[in-house]
Amino acid sequence: MLIETVIAASAPSSPPHAVSQQLAELSELSISSLKTIWRRQYQVPVPKGMSRDILTRFIAHRIQEEALGGLSKSTLRRLETLAHSFEQPDSKAQRSAPSLKPGTKLVREWGGATHTVMILDDGFEYGGKRYGSLTKVAAAISGLHRSGPAFFGLKCPLPRFVPRGQAGSNLRDVVHE
Repeated sequence: MLIETVIAASAPSSPPHAVSQQLAELSELSISSLKTIWRRQYQVPVPKGMSRDILTRFIAHRIQEEALGGLSKSTLRRLETLAHSFEQPDSKAQRSAPSLKPGTKLVREWGGATHTVMILDDGFEYGGKRYGSLTKVAAAISGLHRSGPAFFGLKCPLPRFVPRGQAGSNLRDVVHE
């Protein structure tokens, strides 16, 4: 039976050609067969309203994941952190700047000129001068006090979605620039 072949061959030892064959066979299965595979793979009933196309894509992903390996532990941790930050919009994890390695160059256009900043072991270099923080570099370029990571596009923006009833009277509470 085709269902048994798909289930049995999705073991981690499946060779790539077996995975390709399984994926091709998915399109031949009935919706009830796909639902049976779903229940065996995910150990839960198929969500109501899930289309055949989405059901097939989920099953195909699971077959490939089991045969070829899933996401790395570090990727899973990062996804968990991001998911948590969207659940709690004030979370610092969402807005934290990435770590910058020495030798990295940050480039920003401002006032019609291109500005390049070099990341050093102990700070930043811009225009032949050393700075202790990216915020001081941003101030040197713009003439204003502003967040250096935000100025160079290193901060992740806050989500644009604001649940109904939680937006303030200020338009910036709804649309973040």
